[in-house]
Amino acid sequence: MSSEQIKVLLAEDQGMMRGALALLLGLEDDIEIVAQVGNGDEIVPTALEKRPDVALLDIELPGRSGLDAAADLRSRLPGCRVLILTTFGRPGYLRRAMEAGASGFLVKDGPVEDLAAAIRRVLAGERVIDPALAAAALSAGPNPLTQRERDVLTAAVDGATVADIAARVHLSPATVRNYLSAAIGKTQTRNRMEAVRAARQNGWL
Repeated sequence: MSSEQIKVLLAEDQGMMRGALALLLGLEDDIEIVAQVGNGDEIVPTALEKRPDVALLDIELPGRSGLDAAADLRSRLPGCRVLILTTFGRPGYLRRAMEAGASGFLVKDGPVEDLAAAIRRVLAGERVIDPALAAAALSAGPNPLTQRERDVLTAAVDGATVADIAARVHLSPATVRNYLSAAIGKTQTRNRMEAVRAARQNGWL
């Protein structure tokens, strides 16, 4: 293999999708898949071991999300460019990906040639963002939820009681109620489950 090979780490939890992406990208003369992981917890340790040029990350992974891993990679392996590839083109995800230091954000329904081109472009220092998603993110505005409100809503995802949520986030039930009330108001919904759903649809969680 030539020294010009672009080393890529691929993080995708669906085995068939991961295998197909690895196979198709591997057909490109200048791209080498040096690692494949299916769990978000494996991204940073594997990247530190394999030292990829580009990390291609899904967002919704078991363990930790690709967005959390992206922020970690930025500080621990600054030479590695991060390209987020997701099924969910949610405006809030794009904004969070950029804040985490990602160089690109694409949705999975594009042709593999576009993905290969995006890998080359982010390595060259460009930003590559799905145009429709960029427009949607601009019109959606910033995430209105504070970190604590996001924490409380995330803990409420499975229909947990206020007492359960309080135990999970180490806050008093009264404080949890205040955060839930604020989140319901900001998402313009009627209850906590609607607030969770709205926050997820916008990519705020």
